[in-house]
Amino acid sequence: MQKTFGIIASVYGMLAVVLGAFGAHALKTKLDAYHHTIYEKAVSYQFYHVIALFAVVFLAAKLETKSVSLAGYFFSAGILFFSGSLYLLATSEILGIQSLTSILGPITPIGGLCFIIGWILFLISFTKL
Repeated sequence: MQKTFGIIASVYGMLAVVLGAFGAHALKTKLDAYHHTIYEKAVSYQFYHVIALFAVVFLAAKLETKSVSLAGYFFSAGILFFSGSLYLLATSEILGIQSLTSILGPITPIGGLCFIIGWILFLISFTKL
């Protein structure tokens, strides 16, 4: 479990840096202020939850419970659904996928719910220390 979540966190962390730099430089003049804010929100939440995934790795060394591993899976899914959908929503005009916004919009709160569930599971894990 530690190796798996360490790898996932590392990949998501690397992608957050790459996508953050891409947004700040390559998309600087291509996105309006509103869409740039959405993009930045995606990067921020991805970074926050990469840190949470590393915390899962370290907590798993002390406590191997189902709640720890489930928290890691929910944080991972949350990054994919929440940040991923926001990246796509922010760049939908550039990518020519405006027709998908009605599908992508509802995916964002599913990702947010995954984050919330991950934090609840993390809380449960800490009560077992």
